[in-house]
Amino acid sequence: QVQLVESGGGLVQAGGSLRLSCAASGTIRRISDMRWYRQAPGRQRDLVAGFPSGGSAHYADSVKGRFTISRDNAKNMVYLQMNSLKPEDTAVYYCNAKITGEGLTWEYDYWGQGTQVTVSS
Repeated sequence: QVQLVESGGGLVQAGGSLRLSCAASGTIRRISDMRWYRQAPGRQRDLVAGFPSGGSAHYADSVKGRFTISRDNAKNMVYLQMNSLKPEDTAVYYCNAKITGEGLTWEYDYWGQGTQVTVSS
């Protein structure tokens, strides 16, 4: 059973920083793409940043220069360092990964439970 678990959300003042972590666990053969999404109340879930296996990180325009995504492939983890936070960054942040389980051929899409990030002005 593969699962993703996020941590690191919380309340921070504008201009502050937070670091989100996401750990993939279970019988994992391969993780291709790892991404962070966010969803504010009443809005759709949007891609924040992604880091494909063997590729380069990419970011939404709204977070470029402020957020950094990184991966630790040995630990099956992905991180999101968020600096210079703004009130408009307030949302539930979700980890997403495309994972091939051990003994399987196809990759599946997995989501974490989400972690709340609130930025006060």
